[in-house]
Amino acid sequence: MASGALDIFFPYKAVTQGIVVRVSVSYLEDQSDPRQGRWFWAYHIRIENQGTAPVQLMTRRWIITDAHGNRQRVEGEGVIGEQPVIAPGEAYDYVSGCPLETPSGTMEGAYQMAGSGGGMLEVAIPHFPLSSAETLQ
Repeated sequence: MASGALDIFFPYKAVTQGIVVRVSVSYLEDQSDPRQGRWFWAYHIRIENQGTAPVQLMTRRWIITDAHGNRQRVEGEGVIGEQPVIAPGEAYDYVSGCPLETPSGTMEGAYQMAGSGGGMLEVAIPHFPLSSAETLQ
């Protein structure tokens, strides 16, 4: 996929020392139930290694903020049960989801990645909105 197409499909982007994290997000109306106070989003993450050495994604840290300003911090090993190694020039994609009790919110965070020399690198995940159909009207 050409860079311009990536920017359209993944409108949110952060770059940290040659590691590019791109995000696209979709409101999942069929998995949401506003009457029950449940809104759900899927987010697609693409991590590109534009550096010269492989990196391994070790941990993730998310800050999820709802429409009332309530913040939740989520931390854990890897992503979707994996700790992928991303070689130079390669990319790793995954899709996950986020429920909220409000019709909008935001997410942002960071990955801890191990470099080939054993050093650790904190890689930014860009800030992106979670907007439901109700907030888009």
